[in-house]
Amino acid sequence: MSALDVRLDGRTTIFTINRPEKMNAINAEVANEMQRRFAEFDGSDQRVAIITGAGEKAFSSGADVSDIPELWRCIPTIGIVTEKPVICAVHGWCVGGALVMAAMADLCVVTENTRFSYPEGKVGLTGGMIATLAGRIPHKMAMEIMLLGRTVSGRRACEIGLANEVVEDGRHLEAALAMAREMEDMAPLVLKTLKRFVVEHTLIQTPSEKLARAQRDLAVVRTSADLKEGVAAFREKRKPVFNGR
Repeated sequence: MSALDVRLDGRTTIFTINRPEKMNAINAEVANEMQRRFAEFDGSDQRVAIITGAGEKAFSSGADVSDIPELWRCIPTIGIVTEKPVICAVHGWCVGGALVMAAMADLCVVTENTRFSYPEGKVGLTGGMIATLAGRIPHKMAMEIMLLGRTVSGRRACEIGLANEVVEDGRHLEAALAMAREMEDMAPLVLKTLKRFVVEHTLIQTPSEKLARAQRDLAVVRTSADLKEGVAAFREKRKPVFNGR
């Protein structure tokens, strides 16, 4: 069974973190596969993406501490590179890096039983990307979530702008699909342009975001066929033939 389930629903692609027995904790497999499958989505004719979690307990409990991933790989606008709309359909617990994922998505639907939590101050470790929250919701609420580590309900999340809509338990995917249906028939170039303007020119990029984007871009070089060709040419004492891939 795959840790990430991907299925098409009309012109919307649904990405489901499929580790309910682990409260959908994000391990290396999930992070890497989500980045890869989103690249496929971006190059396809699909119009909208939804990210959700399997089971009833959690959207995601964040990074799997027993198999710590490069979490940036599955964060919208960082490792997930697409100008198409991304919606998070959240239910149950949404913890740590999963909260960052929801915050950096374009739209977010939550249920009455949703609980957002960011406990890094209680753990003693941070990746710093949560700082983006202060540029996306009211400053004092962002600091309450980050510095006090208080749990925020789905309804409260909607009130402070962390989510767009709160629905009855179990209806999060239905509500997200309703949003997606609205956008499926809109002009893709307009939606992409508006998203690009917001991401590149309106939202402030935190130091951790800039670092993660640099890691993303450098990873392309490190895993390229050109690098393999360059190393082989050096060993074989010949001129390399690069193809830009």
